[in-house]
Amino acid sequence: MAGFLPNRGGYRKLKVYRKAEIIYDITFFFANRFLGKGDRTIDQMIQAARSGKQNIAEGSEASTTSRETEIKLTNVAKASLEELLIDYTDYLRVRQLECWSQGHPRYESMRRYAASERINSDYNDVIARLSDEETANLAITLIQQATYMLRRLIDRQQQQFLTEGGIREQMTRARLDYRKQNR
Repeated sequence: MAGFLPNRGGYRKLKVYRKAEIIYDITFFFANRFLGKGDRTIDQMIQAARSGKQNIAEGSEASTTSRETEIKLTNVAKASLEELLIDYTDYLRVRQLECWSQGHPRYESMRRYAASERINSDYNDVIARLSDEETANLAITLIQQATYMLRRLIDRQQQQFLTEGGIREQMTRARLDYRKQNR
């Protein structure tokens, strides 16, 4: 007899998970390189970056038995990355460094690099050469891209819930189908 639980998970295949992994690595590097020893912001930033990445994974794995948990954890990932975004923008603001936005001469090239496949293989080498302002702006760009992707993922998860239902509905359908077949 085939099981009624669908094979789900597969978070490592999600582009947003890979982006969150890069955000975590860059944040770990940034916090330890540019923030002073003993600064509580180090732990806050690293934990927010970790939470973004880990909640994508946990939500994906939980999706086998709970669409609700999947959606909630995906939203927690997004919220954690939004918190991290504030830390980076605060860092730039209080140090009177520039936060690059549309119209800044380096904004578009940073946005393209952050969206490229190339970043997956060379970001460690790249960040080793960047200033604090450049690294923070790269992280901000990646976070903005990741939160956009997470909003779209949440929309898709909601749609899947509406069309497929939750685990209880799937269990009931499986049980009814089983009864029909074994009459």
